[in-house]
Amino acid sequence: MIKNVLRPLLQMRSYWSLSTACKAELHYDRMGLPSQDPGIERVIHENVGWLCRAQDHSASHDDGVAHHFSLETGWSTSYPETTGCIVPTLLAYAKIRSDEEVRHRAKRMLDWLVSLQFSDGGFQGGMIGSQPVVPVTFNTGVVLLGLASGVREFGDYREAMRRAADWLVATQDPDGCWRKHPTPFAEPGDKTYETYLVCGLLEAARLEPGKPYADAALAAVRWALRSQHENGWFEKCCLSESLQPLTHTVGYILGGLLEAYRFTNDAALLQACRKTGDGLLTAIRHEGILPGRLDSNWRGAVPWVCLTGSSQIAHCWLTLYQLTGDARYRDAAYAANRYVRRTIKVEGPPETRGAVKGAFPVSGEYFPYQYPNWACKFSVDSNLLEKAVRGV
Repeated sequence: MIKNVLRPLLQMRSYWSLSTACKAELHYDRMGLPSQDPGIERVIHENVGWLCRAQDHSASHDDGVAHHFSLETGWSTSYPETTGCIVPTLLAYAKIRSDEEVRHRAKRMLDWLVSLQFSDGGFQGGMIGSQPVVPVTFNTGVVLLGLASGVREFGDYREAMRRAADWLVATQDPDGCWRKHPTPFAEPGDKTYETYLVCGLLEAARLEPGKPYADAALAAVRWALRSQHENGWFEKCCLSESLQPLTHTVGYILGGLLEAYRFTNDAALLQACRKTGDGLLTAIRHEGILPGRLDSNWRGAVPWVCLTGSSQIAHCWLTLYQLTGDARYRDAAYAANRYVRRTIKVEGPPETRGAVKGAFPVSGEYFPYQYPNWACKFSVDSNLLEKAVRGV
């Protein structure tokens, strides 16, 4: 409550210290969304172009993808976690477009990631240059998605994939939660959104069916479901503010549950997914606005939109539509994707063309005045799925 009261005062104080570029972008956003939707094809093309530039301009000068571009400080160093989940996105795009250059970029990312893997199989949290450099459960699970896609695409990376998945199995607690290797870059405590890492484990299980990867993934799902309310909302589902989680972290847990259902065809899991998907339907507003934080009654808790979360949830809704045929999910996803597309500039400087802001307006409290690489990745994923659902 105190934080909510102080927010306007803190924002007013911080405004005067902003760079000219930040003030200009905030002024642009305060004028409202452009009426024109650039369209699915154009946005996908520009998103992928920006991800390629984020690889080329990373401040750590490696083959990873820069964590973000900041209007204050420019390009950051590379971020292993999200470089890992960008790999399958680029491979999907490269396959559809027969784009060998993008495919090669994904391989360079994989080779770089393998060079960073700890001897025990884990991957570090944080950006390159962040301290401490320690293996982190969630980051390892997300990188595992990239390694599994590398096995499928290139017939390589199997050993690295096995080592990462084995490490996750070995470090899991008996109740299905992972507590031994939390990220040092978020508030301490159990995190139900880490259910998303089951996506990587289940991909590894498809490639190595004799390993206990699926058992570990489903144990994590069962643990998380104990925190689901009857209306679909989850406790402990945020990086910092568990009473009003980010749509980004809600998108993580719903994405993990949907993948668990796809793996098992367990009707109870689909019902759990629908509870959360239906709750989110009550939160979406006109023009596809989805508040960036939602309380336990699915009411918006902030006046800004977390664009990453909107793309993730749109993807989940489209998946639910494919599974159930319920047009409410499809229509909400179309609206949320359209909203995000309208925030994306498809002309202008290469640093921001095709990039996705952390929040709209750009001053929102999810990576303010920054363009995180995973926001762009989830935009590509959601627009590719919308394109497939529309049959265009």
